[in-house]
Amino acid sequence: MSASATLEWTVVELPVPATPDGPDAWALRGMVDVGNAVLHDAWGHGDWDQTAHEVLTKLRHQEYYRRVRLLAVAVRDGVPQPSDVLGYAGIELPLLDNTSTAWVGVDVHPDHRRRGIGGALYDAALARVRAEGRTIVQASTDQSSEPPAGPGTLAASTGSGRVRTGDPGVRFALARGFALEQVDRCSVLDVPLDPEVLAAHRAAAEAVAGPDYRTVQWLDHCPEEWVDEFAHLESRMSTDAPMGGLVYEEDRWDAARVRTAETTFVERRMPYRAMAIEHVPTHTLAAFTVLVGSTVSDEFVHQDDTLVLKEHRGRRLGMLVKAANLQRLAVEQPSARRIGTWNAEENAHMLAINVALGFRPAGGSGEWQLRLA
Repeated sequence: MSASATLEWTVVELPVPATPDGPDAWALRGMVDVGNAVLHDAWGHGDWDQTAHEVLTKLRHQEYYRRVRLLAVAVRDGVPQPSDVLGYAGIELPLLDNTSTAWVGVDVHPDHRRRGIGGALYDAALARVRAEGRTIVQASTDQSSEPPAGPGTLAASTGSGRVRTGDPGVRFALARGFALEQVDRCSVLDVPLDPEVLAAHRAAAEAVAGPDYRTVQWLDHCPEEWVDEFAHLESRMSTDAPMGGLVYEEDRWDAARVRTAETTFVERRMPYRAMAIEHVPTHTLAAFTVLVGSTVSDEFVHQDDTLVLKEHRGRRLGMLVKAANLQRLAVEQPSARRIGTWNAEENAHMLAINVALGFRPAGGSGEWQLRLA
């Protein structure tokens, strides 16, 4: 148990409740409230918010990751309330691949910072990581804008992208021995786009791709015809996408893992719009992109993974697959007004596609790594 001049608190592991709204779900709801308050403080809006239902569904699915949540909870008399949760540490432990790695994130409610809560949560999380036998810890820090080069900034090990050394999260990471291995750019696209402009982007890309490539799409459930091919694309995301200095082995996907991921998105009530590119001569998939709906607003959409296999690059398939999915979104979800996405700053080709489509920089994140003795 720890205390400050006005508040006592203790660190406990989150008990996963049966439902998100029962009396035993106060800790879950409090954790989600803290996470959303931290996001609002960092970004000034609620586009990245989550619901208790969404978080609980993800915690229930631990087939490929062990997900642990440690809470800092106020010690008070009476029935516990969501507001008693002051902060939390999230721990993600891959179970199939990358089994030497753990991802750790610490969030403290803005009203309860500078009391040692974040440090205590991190220490408890690190002890758990060590007990699990992990030797590499990865973490992220958000920033609402990327600073220009100059004093008070730190560049990633890739040489692309910077963070401010004075930001609290950056100071926290540096004080604990983390190295900045990558910087990601957050970009936002205002939609709907002019249909003629979007059609021109698609037509120009199709002209370069030629008749050997055509689009394939699905909603929520990948057709059986393509499920093994899609699993291959998901595996290649971990080898073909830039990872900077982060230690990351191939994530092995198969049809069963694709189906599990689909189930999770459906249960979280997040529509999953996939657009892929078939290489017609070989009847294989060469590229894909995904738009995922938000659980809190029909106006916001997550631009999830996009990949063009290395052996099919140079044919404008990235623009083709993205433009096609944006055309589809305008028809299927006309209420959408903003799309948010993240890309490594060294991923110049994908960033160029985004900029051509109209995405604007909107902050980003530092990606950190710590090697344990």
